[in-house]
Amino acid sequence: MTVIDQKANTKRRVGIEAARLVRDGMIVGLGTGSTSAFAIEELGRRVREEHLAIVGIPTSFSAGILARQHGIAVRTLDDVDHIDIAIDGADEVDPAKNLIKGGGAAHTREKVVDYLADFFVVVVDDSKLVSRLGLTFPVPVEVLPMAISPVLRRLQTLGGRPELRLGVKKDGPVITDQGNMIVDVWFDNIDDPSAWEYVLNSIPGVVENGIFTDVVDLVLAGSAQDGGIRRIE
Repeated sequence: MTVIDQKANTKRRVGIEAARLVRDGMIVGLGTGSTSAFAIEELGRRVREEHLAIVGIPTSFSAGILARQHGIAVRTLDDVDHIDIAIDGADEVDPAKNLIKGGGAAHTREKVVDYLADFFVVVVDDSKLVSRLGLTFPVPVEVLPMAISPVLRRLQTLGGRPELRLGVKKDGPVITDQGNMIVDVWFDNIDDPSAWEYVLNSIPGVVENGIFTDVVDLVLAGSAQDGGIRRIE
């Protein structure tokens, strides 16, 4: 088995484990990304085979499409007054369960859904566990197109190294589901994630950033080496 296959199997196991936490009648936040996709796939199986009755609130167009393909009833936040549980991935997780998210450019919708949930489960492979945020992944910042230049300048004055995220197999920048741009920012030291989350969101023109603090209830981290799943509560 290749390393890629091992990693995919690890993500599948973690996604299935998270889906087992969902109970009949729940309203479920459906995350974006490869590990969350396995959770959606397993929830769809349970809907078909176990007649599990749930409502899904997707965090992106892609999550919504995938959920419908697997037979999950999809609604919007206009249709519900709460979210029982959200299942979502992350690009980095620190020891205090703070996150960097946004590798899929969906962190704004993810933050809305995940912060509303009564119980938020993060699903990752253990390569995403870091000693502090910003070691392996930049902070994604969603920016209004008209404000891109002043936001880039402000991020530089804060000590960041910002780069406009460009599309793959597409000329030009990545455009989010909200029609905005993504700036990936490297910082040498994110010593206080909560403070940085606030500071970045205070920049005029910034819609949302990918630092998530004080919101995660459970991390399920799968290991490709021994096949185990570590629970971090």
